[in-house]
Amino acid sequence: MPEQEATLYEIKHGAAWITLNRPENRNALSAILVNELYAHLVASNENPEVRSIVITGTGPAFCAGADLKSPPGQIVDGAQGVTYPEVLNTILESPKPVIVAVNGAAFAGGLGLVGAADIVVTVSDVQFSFSEVRIGVIPAVISVVCIPKLGTHHAMKLFLTGERFTGEQAVGMGFAHRAVTAEGLTGAVQEEINAINLGGPIAVQECKKLVRRVRELSIADGFNETGEWSKRLFQSEEGAEGMAAFREKRKPNWVNQE
Repeated sequence: MPEQEATLYEIKHGAAWITLNRPENRNALSAILVNELYAHLVASNENPEVRSIVITGTGPAFCAGADLKSPPGQIVDGAQGVTYPEVLNTILESPKPVIVAVNGAAFAGGLGLVGAADIVVTVSDVQFSFSEVRIGVIPAVISVVCIPKLGTHHAMKLFLTGERFTGEQAVGMGFAHRAVTAEGLTGAVQEEINAINLGGPIAVQECKKLVRRVRELSIADGFNETGEWSKRLFQSEEGAEGMAAFREKRKPNWVNQE
């Protein structure tokens, strides 16, 4: 009997769905799972048919954190495994929006995927926890992507206590965007995909860069750099098509015409 795939991969309506698929292990971040996740992210970025990427899980958990028996970065099939920071950085640097759909409990390292994502949709009553402190360690690597969303106020309390909070509370903290019922999760994610697909493909990619770049600039440098950025996009072929479609009261050519 063939071994169960650690992740599932499917492209639907222009979105690549990557599903963590080790429910018996609460989708813990094993070396094999992280390797497969990374490979799917790279494949999605290279596929021109893919406009957005979704990461979700099977079973009662989204991701329980690191697999302590087989942590990411170990040698797999004779080759050095991919490290977890490589995965998180690939999400951050992906030219395509990455949506995380939190279907179940998300603890410790699993919250790194939430922190790195561009859009987060979660089931309202699922449990989150930065639980590392409870076993005598810290959420070190994932702090790089989680603190910018939580801010020091929330991060300090959650990191120090390891206390649990719900998906709905995560929205209130700015750590997630939408909290929905378990039955409504897939539909809510599809709404986000549909909204992304209305934007110009290049404009969407540039917006992702913009959000990450502007916070690194001074006010003066920000106005100078973004002014040139705006000029370049307005003069682009995609920009011309979008403005023409607006004037002519029609859909631009990147939107499904059906």
